Amino acid sequence: MAQTSSMKLLGARNMSCIVERMEWNNKMDLIAYGTEKGEVVIQRLNWQKIVTFPTPGEDVRVRSLSWQMDETLLAVGYSNGKVALLDAESGTIISGLIYEDDIKKVYFSKAINSKENLGTYTCNVKDKHRKFLPKLQPMTNIDPCLKTLDQKSFPKGSPCFLVVIMRSGKVHLLLLGALQAGSIDLTQHILHPQEFDVYDVRMNGDCNAIYALLRDGQELILLHFQNQVLQDCMAPMLELATHCAHILETKNYINDTQQCLTEAWETVQLEMDNKLTRYANSQPYGVISAHFLELHVFGFATFEVEEFLFETLSEKGFKKIANSVDLSLSNLQSLVFKQLNGAAINMFYFLNTIAGFGRMSHFFESLISPDVANEAMRACGAFVLKVHELQRTIDTLAYDMKLFHAWMIFTILRLSHQEIPDDLVLTEEENIAMADFICAMEPELDDRSDDEDELDSQSETPPPARSKFNLERVGQYLDNAYLTQPYPRDPTQLWEEMVTENECLSHCKLFVPHDTNLSLVQQRDKMFNAIDAVFHKPTESISGSFKVSSTVICNDLPPMEPGEDLRDKDIVTCSYYVNEAARSDMLACTISGQEAMILEFSRAGDDSVRCTRITLEPGLFTTSVPEDFCYLRFVDLQFYNESSLSILAQSINAGPGMRPHSFFIQFSLTAALNYSTQHRMGPLVKLSETTMSQSIHDIVDGAAFKGLDGFSDMLAVSGSRKVATVLSDRKRKMTIFEMEIEEEEDDTEMSQASFLDISKESVLAGVPDAEKQEA
Repeated sequence: MAQTSSMKLLGARNMSCIVERMEWNNKMDLIAYGTEKGEVVIQRLNWQKIVTFPTPGEDVRVRSLSWQMDETLLAVGYSNGKVALLDAESGTIISGLIYEDDIKKVYFSKAINSKENLGTYTCNVKDKHRKFLPKLQPMTNIDPCLKTLDQKSFPKGSPCFLVVIMRSGKVHLLLLGALQAGSIDLTQHILHPQEFDVYDVRMNGDCNAIYALLRDGQELILLHFQNQVLQDCMAPMLELATHCAHILETKNYINDTQQCLTEAWETVQLEMDNKLTRYANSQPYGVISAHFLELHVFGFATFEVEEFLFETLSEKGFKKIANSVDLSLSNLQSLVFKQLNGAAINMFYFLNTIAGFGRMSHFFESLISPDVANEAMRACGAFVLKVHELQRTIDTLAYDMKLFHAWMIFTILRLSHQEIPDDLVLTEEENIAMADFICAMEPELDDRSDDEDELDSQSETPPPARSKFNLERVGQYLDNAYLTQPYPRDPTQLWEEMVTENECLSHCKLFVPHDTNLSLVQQRDKMFNAIDAVFHKPTESISGSFKVSSTVICNDLPPMEPGEDLRDKDIVTCSYYVNEAARSDMLACTISGQEAMILEFSRAGDDSVRCTRITLEPGLFTTSVPEDFCYLRFVDLQFYNESSLSILAQSINAGPGMRPHSFFIQFSLTAALNYSTQHRMGPLVKLSETTMSQSIHDIVDGAAFKGLDGFSDMLAVSGSRKVATVLSDRKRKMTIFEMEIEEEEDDTEMSQASFLDISKESVLAGVPDAEKQEA
């Protein structure tokens, strides 16, 4: 039998709560684990905690953890249907997706290697827009705590798929975490949907097919799906997904700017409500405009106006209000002109690029509909026009308010017989503009019949409050309702006059429509809906292209008990690995308590699968096996690398009063090659009838056993990090081992130091010194 495994204990800790999931980072000495409380903790190899992400809700469980290859990005799937992308480097949640069902598993695929040659579309994922578009200014005015769980930024680094597997059997693919790249419902491809459970769904090494391991009735089957769109259009998809990510980032930037605009406008209203609007609301409708106009034209002030100007307001108080309002309006102008206008131009640039892709039908025919892309461009153009309309409205209001403030101070000084500075004296043109502004403070009421007046008098509901000082000309743009006072047409604009005289121009698709009755919020929603329609086609094309090419029957499963819910009981444990050197996909799964199957699917074009079945039981001719090794069952298994499979097994014959013990088994896949069988992939492959199990004890130099104390629950290994973590004692004790320590001691110590220091220094930024010295 094989010798003892080359492992070295690095440390063990009793955790403060139950740990339900563990996952090692592929590159850095970071391990992530999810607790029973729904928290996700990221710590270093030396037990130093980096960051803790709180649970997204009450009674929410962590279902799955997956690191993006060679990055600090962690995908987390929760029991309430949420999927979050967590950045360990910055300690922030950068993305959130919400689904309607419980999550089974979420993971990042391997990096996509899109071949570039003269015969196919050349994918250039570099951000060319940075050469032409200025960088959007940061949103310093918004509280980060008020931001919703939307897409803020997207994973940088090697492009890959984010795969979300639901317990219901639905699988969703997201390219770059942004583009909805198809979905599939596995229950549509089985015979017994009432006896169904999904164990794992994996993309192959070429990212053009998927393997689905699931239960169909009393059979454990593996479905192999081919997808022609993924195979033929990967490079164009990467280009489209990159622009989709930029568009989603811009959408959220627009939403954040909209929130800042609302807050700035509320500040203006608050300043006006302090005294001006409060006074105006205390007067009958129409009196304010009449009294102010009388004061402006004839210089005569009523007793109520004088009392308001000198007792309630005063010169000093009004100057303070004027400064606050001017500052808030200036902030509004900046938000609209810089942030909102810049984001709208960026959006138009990205949509214009996608519309250009749609004209290259040879590459993008199955991904982009040119007509839908053009409609999205027109909707974005209409949004740009609405932004400019709001900008002109704010500019007009800012000019009128400055005149109003100057006139009010001038009037207070004149009535109090004080010296008036020359800069407060209005010109003839400004006086005319001031008179127009005063007249527009309280718009005339619509003509209504006597019957309507009688109904209003009988109604218990009071009439809606009328806004003073005509500030609703700006505020109406920030409500999800039609404009009550549309922006007046400029008679000097020849284009507006031409469109008014020729109605056909407003319906022509060659021109951008300008709906003067829509608010900014309505125009934004209209644009977002048009953009969402652009990305419906790739989802439909990819989803419709999934075809079952082969069904592999792995083994028989025990029948379900009446009322048994398989969702709460994982019968099968599995692991997946992409072997790039051999161009193959490797899948290991337990098919019973004491048997496992290792499948290796070739991607070299020969459509073959190699199968190795192993059992923990001694064989008929097995000799010299210690009694402790004879009665074991599988607990967990994971690929350590392409040539080793790490297995966690537990004894099943512990006597009364005896503490159960477990074994860590490092199984050599190279040694097991002589015991494997080769099969041709076809519509139906029955491995359960054509393969035989081989005892793990009979494979020469195949298995190395390491005894562990107590009952072990879970395993997490990393061949690139050369570490293994075992969870034991009812998932409350975490033990970390260093693997492959057969090297010289000096080299071992250097290796240990190297992977302790390999984590990015920025990850540790902000960690308290007390935590750095822990353990």
